[in-house]
Amino acid sequence: MSLQGKQLKLRRITTADLPVLYKFMYADSNVEWKKWDAPYFPLEWESWEAYADRMIPYLEDDLKAHSRLVIEVKGEVIGQVVYYWEHEPSLWMETGIVIYDPAYWSGGYGTEALRLWMGWLFNQHPIARIGITTWSGNVRMMRTAEKIGLQVEGRMRKCRIVNGEHFDSIRMGILREEWEEMYGV
Repeated sequence: MSLQGKQLKLRRITTADLPVLYKFMYADSNVEWKKWDAPYFPLEWESWEAYADRMIPYLEDDLKAHSRLVIEVKGEVIGQVVYYWEHEPSLWMETGIVIYDPAYWSGGYGTEALRLWMGWLFNQHPIARIGITTWSGNVRMMRTAEKIGLQVEGRMRKCRIVNGEHFDSIRMGILREEWEEMYGV
């Protein structure tokens, strides 16, 4: 599976991508992306062997493999998009995005990747809405979501602590009919 955009491609993760993804996640204990991607949940280090043992069966399962794609720019993996069911029986889907390399931040890559991904999700699933969850300190993520039409649906005040400071948890979403009005899906 592959989705082609103007400046990037979303594609299925392969075993050849695993060393790159592992390096982004675990090579440095103080990675910049983790300061913005739910920093209130610690990234639990795992060995390469444990990571590969966990990921290879995941990649071989077609259903699971389509729930997470890499973001590729000019043949280079720079991040991932993911969806997960908050509550599958009611078709409540959430999505997320991470761009690991700060050199690709603020260049429109996140906006394009999230828009491609959410369009595909609306086309593939009978869902009424898609949401994201972030925190009030991640202004870039909230701006990215707003650019493609998501709006704040919930704010839980002062429930995230980052570097000793309280932040709000932010839920944003878009309804299928709003998406179709904007993008004609």
